Amino acid sequence: GRGLYYGSYLYKETWNIGVVLFLLVMMTAFVGYVLPWGQMSFWGATVITNLLSAVPYVGDSLVQWIWGGFSVDNATLTR
Repeated sequence: GRGLYYGSYLYKETWNIGVVLFLLVMMTAFVGYVLPWGQMSFWGATVITNLLSAVPYVGDSLVQWIWGGFSVDNATLTR
């Protein structure tokens, strides 16, 4: 309520800091989830990078580039 009353939601610097912190936390969580490279981590990496395939036109190319020639199809990773 205080932020709405004083109008602090209009401060761009505050928003920028918040967005940067949010992205840093998301990147840290991603690295902590994927780096151990166990079976679940591999599944996590597959699922997360598979989300890139939703990008129009370049999504499939991005996924293949990240996996170094591997192709992700449906929910499985194949050579």
